[in-house]
Amino acid sequence: MNIKSMLSQQLDRLRVLPTHQTAAAPTSKIICKNFGEAQPVLDGHDLFEYGYCPKWQDWYELPYDMLATAKLFRATSHHTSALIVKRNILTSDYIPHPLLSRHEFNALALNLLTFANCYAHIKRNRFNGIIGIGSRPALNIRRGLDLSSYYQLDWDQTNNYQFAPQDMIHVYESDIGQEIYGVPNYLSSVNAILLNEAATLFRRRYYKNGAHAGFILHMTDALQSQQDVDDLEDSLENSKGAGNFKNLLVYTPGGTKDGVKVIPLAEVAAKDEFYNIKIASRDDQLAGHRIPPQLIGVVPQNAGGFGDVEKAAKVFYYNEIVYYQNLLKQINEWLGVEVIKFKEYELLLPSK
Repeated sequence: MNIKSMLSQQLDRLRVLPTHQTAAAPTSKIICKNFGEAQPVLDGHDLFEYGYCPKWQDWYELPYDMLATAKLFRATSHHTSALIVKRNILTSDYIPHPLLSRHEFNALALNLLTFANCYAHIKRNRFNGIIGIGSRPALNIRRGLDLSSYYQLDWDQTNNYQFAPQDMIHVYESDIGQEIYGVPNYLSSVNAILLNEAATLFRRRYYKNGAHAGFILHMTDALQSQQDVDDLEDSLENSKGAGNFKNLLVYTPGGTKDGVKVIPLAEVAAKDEFYNIKIASRDDQLAGHRIPPQLIGVVPQNAGGFGDVEKAAKVFYYNEIVYYQNLLKQINEWLGVEVIKFKEYELLLPSK
């Protein structure tokens, strides 16, 4: 069989192929798909607010995430300052008592402000007499199922210490969902705290990554030789690194006006509204703590400022500090002794 007859047979086979085996024409339909689901706005507090007190072993757990709240303490400067300034005013006005030192009172106040719960432990001698009062960390204290006993949890909850009911005084804020523990009011601004922290971390990583210094040096003018190109490349390489903010001269004899262009890469990435995010989240945090901005060192952005700081401090004292003083005075009612006592606020005294 010659080559001509072989080619003829191949052509005959191709002619008898079924029509369904022919290649299908490409579709012209536009394909649209969605990735991910919508994020509900009202689910932002699920991590911090359980809505009830779960039972675990012999005690009740907190109705919110204590560990996550403790980590929030140093998340942003505004959140920390708002808690610390309340603690400082309470401690500065506290009159030390032989049973309760200023240091122990300071711990009680900080636990109450941060977790809305504080625990005063009564120390007794062999004759059951009171010899002192100390503060126990609210992060590790749990209330028993009988609502009278208290447990201090070990790190692995295997060697927990149980306090006698008469040796523990629990001071806590009221809550609308349960009556076992207190819940901090500032949890309503949790999203603002996390947003402020995320914006700061993003900007810090942005600068650390070095993308803010990126650009494209676009040249259309012809240089004299390849050596000139290599020298320019070496100059750009040597301008990188810490402390190497240098100016660079590029001279192209006979070049045109647009022969050399610098195209920044990070110009779009830098426009992330960082400043506006910080300001908006800061205001939400201050509203959650109900604290005047001038008391925590916020710099005013307008010419008029925030007003008289002394008047703001007086209003803040009456609206916030007096409330926490009355909460802590519940220790006196339980002991029958005036251990918690405060002096007059200096700003409220008549001027000399």
